[in-house]
Amino acid sequence: MTRFAFALPPLLLLSFVCTAQPSRSAIESSSLDREITDFLDKEMLAHLDDIKSYNPPPDKVFGAGTTGEYTWGSFMNAVGAYAAMSGRRTLGKHDLAREVGQAGLLEYRLKGTRFSQLYGVLALRFFGRDLNTNPVWQSLNEEERAQWHNWLDVSAFYDSKTQQVINLPENYLGVAARIASVSYQLGLLKDRALVDGVITRAARPFVNGGIYSDDNPPTGRFDRYSNEYARFVWDAAEAVDRKDILDAVRPSLKEQMKLWWDLILPDGYGYAWGRSMGVVSYMDTMEIVGFLGAHPEFRPAALEQLASAYYQAWRWLRHDYNDKSHALSVFAFGRGNYAYITREREWQQTVNFFGKGALAQARFVRALTNEKIASFSSEITRPDVARFVFFRHGDRPAGVSLARQGPIYFTLPITTGTKPGVADYLPAPHGLPGFANPVEQIYPSLVPFIELADGRMIVATDGADEIEPGADGKSLRVVWRRWALVGSKAGELVDPHITSEVVWQLSGTTLTRNETLRSSEPVSIRRWRVALPTTGDRNELTLAGTQRWDNFMSADSVLSVSGTSDWSMKTSTFATGDSALGRGARGPVPLHLVYESHDLRLIPNHDLHWRLIMKVGRRITEPGAVATGR
Repeated sequence: MTRFAFALPPLLLLSFVCTAQPSRSAIESSSLDREITDFLDKEMLAHLDDIKSYNPPPDKVFGAGTTGEYTWGSFMNAVGAYAAMSGRRTLGKHDLAREVGQAGLLEYRLKGTRFSQLYGVLALRFFGRDLNTNPVWQSLNEEERAQWHNWLDVSAFYDSKTQQVINLPENYLGVAARIASVSYQLGLLKDRALVDGVITRAARPFVNGGIYSDDNPPTGRFDRYSNEYARFVWDAAEAVDRKDILDAVRPSLKEQMKLWWDLILPDGYGYAWGRSMGVVSYMDTMEIVGFLGAHPEFRPAALEQLASAYYQAWRWLRHDYNDKSHALSVFAFGRGNYAYITREREWQQTVNFFGKGALAQARFVRALTNEKIASFSSEITRPDVARFVFFRHGDRPAGVSLARQGPIYFTLPITTGTKPGVADYLPAPHGLPGFANPVEQIYPSLVPFIELADGRMIVATDGADEIEPGADGKSLRVVWRRWALVGSKAGELVDPHITSEVVWQLSGTTLTRNETLRSSEPVSIRRWRVALPTTGDRNELTLAGTQRWDNFMSADSVLSVSGTSDWSMKTSTFATGDSALGRGARGPVPLHLVYESHDLRLIPNHDLHWRLIMKVGRRITEPGAVATGR
C-alpha cells in the first residue's frame, strides 16, 4: 500500500484543532444552575453597562453591530427573560423594567416588526399580565404607551383579510399568532376575531392529521422551522385557551420531538441541515428541552436524558462565547452564516442567546426541581437508530433518513432548499463526522452538479420523484427524473431526459452512495462535478492497488473516502483558507475533495454508474508520514 500526505501549514492547523469531548461524568443540577445563572448575572450587567442611551442608541455594543433588524427586540426579550428567571427587578444600577420600556420605544422609532414585536410583547409579559401593575407599562406615560401599542400591531406584516403574512415565509404565521395571542392576553388587543383568525390560519398545516409544516409551500422546504413553528402555534393557542388548536397540534409535537431526539448529535447540535444553523441549533436544543420540561406529554425520552442534551448544548455555546469581547464567535475564522446574519446583527445573536437561555433555564430548573432530579449524565445516551421519516407523500415526496450506529451518525434530508443547489439542503449525510457544508453556497456537496450541452446546470434535489426506504432503515433508494435547475427558483423543476437513481447503504461504519444515470435519448454532458467538503485538517492518500483512498484527519477521527466510476474522473484536493467555501456552520471546512469529468455521453438503454464509499473511524497516526503539499 502506497501512502502520501497533504497537510495544512502549522499556523492554519492550530485553528482547526477541536476541543476534546469531556469524559462521561455526573452533572449536579444545582451546580449547572449556578454556572448558568452566574454567567447571565455577569454578562447581562456588562451589556447593560455598555449601553449609555436608547435615544440615540449605540451603533455597537462591545464592538458588535446593533443596527440590524430584531436587535433591540431581542435585547428586550433577554432583559425580560433574565428578570423572570432571576427574580430580579434591578441589576447593578439598572431598573430592568425601565430598560425594557425604553428599548420598546426605540423599536417603535425604528419601525421594528415580526420577531422584534414578538420579543417585545414577550418581554412585557415577563413583568406581569396585569398592565395596571406591570412595572414596564407603569414606567411609560400615555404617549409612550400609545407608541408601544402602535408598534405591537400585527398588521405590520400580517393581512387579516387574506390571512397571509406579507412577502414572508410561512413560519412567520407562527410569529403573528404569538404576537396576537399575547397582546390579547395583556389586554393590548381587543379583537378576539382577529386573534382566533390568525391562530386558526397558523394551525392549518396540522389540521386533518398534518405533522410537518412546509416553510415555503408548495415547494416542500422542511427544516428546523417546522419544529419551532409547531411550538409557536401551541404557545399561541395555549395563551388564549384554544383547546381545538391544541388538539390539532398535539400529534405533530409528539412526532416532531421524536424526530428531534433522533437527529440530535453528541454535542447537543440539533437540526444539521438547512438555514439558521450554527449557534441557533444549539439554542434550539436548550429551548426545546425547556419546552419539554414544561410540557412532559411531548417528551421523547426521560428528563434525565434530555438534560444531557441541554448540558452539551450549553457547554458548546459557553465555549463559543468570548469572555473578552462579550460575544458569541459567529464571525470567527471559518464560521459561515446565512446572508441575513450580517455584521449589523452580530450583537443580536449574542443577546438572543441570553434571552433564549434565560427562559430555557427557568423552565429546565423548574422541571428538574419538581421531578427531584439532582444529577444526570454529561453525555447523551441513546440506542442506535436507523429509520426514514416522510415529511410528505404525493407527487414530490420529501423526508429525512436518520442513522446513528456507534461512531457513525448523520441525517440525510430529501427536501427543497432556499435556492436550487444550495449545499445546506442537498440530499447528503449532514452531521457525518468529518463532513460539513460551506454555508449558503451553491455547491455540489456530495451531490453532483451536471452541466448540459446548452449550459444549464442541473442537480438531483428539491424533493424527489421516488423515495423507497429499506425495511431495516439502513438503505435508501431515491429516484430523480425531474431535476432542480441551478439559477432558477426553488421548487421549479426541469426534465432533462436523464434519470438518477441513488442508493445509500449503511453497513457498520461504512456509508456507500451508488448512483446510476440513464437517459431516454442521447444526452451530452459538458461537465460533471461533485465535492466532499471536510472538517479534516490533513489528508493522507493511500493506494490499495489501483483504488485511491483519501483519509481526512480530524482531531479524534478520520473520514476515509474512495470514489469510482464507469468513466474517467479527475481527482483533486484543495485548501479553502478563509474563503466562503471554507466556512461551515460550526467551524472551518478546510479541505475539499473534488471529482470531475468533462464531455460525457449518455446513450439510451446504457446505464452509467459511479460510487462513493465513506468510512468513519479513529484518527490514524502513522510515523514517518510525509507532508507533500500540492
